[in-house]
Amino acid sequence: MSPASRARAETRAKEMLAEMPLYELRHAREMSQKHLAEILRINQASVSKLERRTDMYISTLRNFIEAMGGQLEIKAVFPDGAVRISQFEELAESAPIPAGRRMST
Repeated sequence: MSPASRARAETRAKEMLAEMPLYELRHAREMSQKHLAEILRINQASVSKLERRTDMYISTLRNFIEAMGGQLEIKAVFPDGAVRISQFEELAESAPIPAGRRMST
C-alpha cells in the first residue's frame, strides 16, 4: 500500500471511530450489555433498549458513557467553527447521581 493510500485509510478509520452508535461503542470498549447493566444498576434488557433509542435525556446518555469509562462532551457545530457546550457538565458536577439510583430508560 502506498503512503498516500495508507494515510487515506488511517484518516477514514479515525473518522469511523469518531462516529458510532452506542452499541458499537460498547463493543469497541469490549463490554457486554450484562456488564454495563451491572455498572448502571439496571437490567440487561434496559441496556438493549437504551442502545436502540434515538432520543434520551442528556443525563441518561452521560451515565451510559461514564459507565464505559468515558466522558460526555456536547458541542454545537456552525459553519464558522464549533463551540463546546459546558452547562451540562456543570450540572453533573454540582448534582452527582447517587450510585444506587436507577437510570431512566
